[in-house]
Amino acid sequence: MHISSGRWVYGLFLALLTAVLWGILPIKLKQVLLVMDPVTVTWYRLLVSGGLLLAFLGATRRLPSVRTLGRNGRFLLLLCVGGLIGNYVLYLIGLNMLSPGTAQLMIQMGPVLLLIGSVVVFKERFSLGQGIGLAILLIGFGLFFNQRLDELLTSLGAYTKGVLIILLAAAVWTFYALGQKQLLTVWSSPQVMMVIYLICALILTPWAHPLEALQLSPLQGWLLLACCLNTLVAYGAFAEALAHWEASRVSATLAITPLVTFGCVALAAVLWPGYVQPEQINGLAYIGAVIVVLGSALIALGPSLIAGWRARRVRLAR
Repeated sequence: MHISSGRWVYGLFLALLTAVLWGILPIKLKQVLLVMDPVTVTWYRLLVSGGLLLAFLGATRRLPSVRTLGRNGRFLLLLCVGGLIGNYVLYLIGLNMLSPGTAQLMIQMGPVLLLIGSVVVFKERFSLGQGIGLAILLIGFGLFFNQRLDELLTSLGAYTKGVLIILLAAAVWTFYALGQKQLLTVWSSPQVMMVIYLICALILTPWAHPLEALQLSPLQGWLLLACCLNTLVAYGAFAEALAHWEASRVSATLAITPLVTFGCVALAAVLWPGYVQPEQINGLAYIGAVIVVLGSALIALGPSLIAGWRARRVRLAR
């Protein structure tokens, strides 16, 4: 069993860095999507990230062997590929219909669905604390959508479609995450990600239009490059954070990602009003966003909080 190094300050810094990188990602993507289609943007992101990992693993002589996978491993690899392609493309399609903050908040359902999937597939326990966190999260979503509940429940306009598409992106991501969890018993994280990225890029090649990049402005070109590097750097920081801090605390820290997005959108709308539009939500919706984050954090910390509470009860009983 993996034991964290105990350097929790460093782990906290890396987790916060990951949250910031993931938080600003939809803002950059939104600008690139003004010119390029979602499939092509995804193709570039996967190809650049996979290519850099290929160069790194090749230089360090750590390229994976397909022979070690076996039949079940190959099936899991296909599951991961389908889940990641679906997640990346569906997220960008939904982002085209929504604001960055709304899209980032909805994608928070991914870890929740992963939790439910882990309970079903891996028979993991679902604690009382996690149940309370899930209830709080759902209340937060209700408050966040207070201005558009009628539209969400009674019509299938662009906004509703965007929300449903992002929710579907979160759902297919769980297949990728569940498959990757098993693949990590055979390959290391960089090896798994390299193979998945490159296979996904290869599959998307017939539908990609690389020459669309020539239509980007210099600013949009730099933003596309930043999007390509974002996943690689953020994932590296995330993996390193897990090496120095407990996974539950890292996950709870990453729950602030939607708040990072809302804050960055507000700041960018002031600094660059011609490029970024402010979120069109009221104060109650902002409160709902905070409650969603609290619910997500409680879902991540639920088991450790319950365990700590029970341990204190045992000590007091003695």
